[in-house]
Amino acid sequence: MIEACITAAQTVTGLGPDLESLWRGCLAGESAIRPLNRFATGRYLSGNASCVDGLEAAGGSRLYPLLERLLDGFPAVPRDCLLITASTKGCVDVMETVQELGAGAPGQVPMADLLRRISERFGLGAPALNINAACASSTIAVARAAALIAAGRSEAVLVVCMDLVSEFVFSGFSALQALSPGVCRPFDRNRDGLTLGEGGAALLLMSRERAAREGRPELGVVAGWGAANDATHITAPARDGCGLIQSVRQALCRAAIEPGEIAAISAHGTATPYNDLMELTAFGAVFGGRRLPVHSVKGSIGHTLGAAGGIEVALGLRCLEAGTLPPTVGLREPEEMGEGAVSCSAQPIRGRYLLSTNSGFGGVNAALILRQGGV
Repeated sequence: MIEACITAAQTVTGLGPDLESLWRGCLAGESAIRPLNRFATGRYLSGNASCVDGLEAAGGSRLYPLLERLLDGFPAVPRDCLLITASTKGCVDVMETVQELGAGAPGQVPMADLLRRISERFGLGAPALNINAACASSTIAVARAAALIAAGRSEAVLVVCMDLVSEFVFSGFSALQALSPGVCRPFDRNRDGLTLGEGGAALLLMSRERAAREGRPELGVVAGWGAANDATHITAPARDGCGLIQSVRQALCRAAIEPGEIAAISAHGTATPYNDLMELTAFGAVFGGRRLPVHSVKGSIGHTLGAAGGIEVALGLRCLEAGTLPPTVGLREPEEMGEGAVSCSAQPIRGRYLLSTNSGFGGVNAALILRQGGV
């Protein structure tokens, strides 16, 4: 099988304009969650979110300046590179403006325009696609990119994922009683809901041969991937974690490794009562009594929806490089099943493989296994 190497990775989050600021902030236990002033929140369950500073709508949407920041300084991309984007709502603020003004349909389809802008920026001529699989969107986008490379259908794939904090999304999660009135506390026994965030990630995947030929760095390898739907409920996960268990086992099989070779887990960890317990249940089923180091980034940057998996892949590469898993911000008293696994302090990673998991509405679950670069 042709291995898919990640040769470039960049992020924009509430913690800063690049991956290095995200890494430093997470390692220091910082949080970008603040009172939200983008719209009035008095009628909603929460007034907090993690937003990217200074995003002003350009071309009708805040997503475009976010995209510019994300791709500014990103390495050159091969002209024959395929493009996959991932977003749950794309330029949702455009739709909100249209509704407020009663102006009818927007002049362009927001996701189509986003694909066009990225393709034109890098001079890409190949067809592009957007993946919307709820909060597992970018996880599945990375899996799709790795699968295309593994099958020999492309030597390079650019994955770009982004989502915004919008009143439309905020009101929806509030109506579901899923927002924490304060700030999220992933895997804490007193957790009371998630906190929304916004951000994006860009990842360039290439075959090892192509990367070596072009002198590209090997930041890491997407060694395995899996996805499954638990077909249980439109918003709630299966309590037994059956979909996530299947996804992780698929990823292990694809990577041709044993569960004991996984050294750490970057979990979805939204801090809702059901999600966190479901994940811990699934990890227990796959890894038995072995308490692996587990981390959630949501306490630092909020839940970035469709961008979450891509951001967590980029962060996971830095974790493997440093041999360190950042603290889970907001954690005070670990859920009983998470004791000895989740921590409010940084934890060492003793091994080459990191598991990254994400789940979303509609029963979707996805898992990626990253291998340390250059190994």
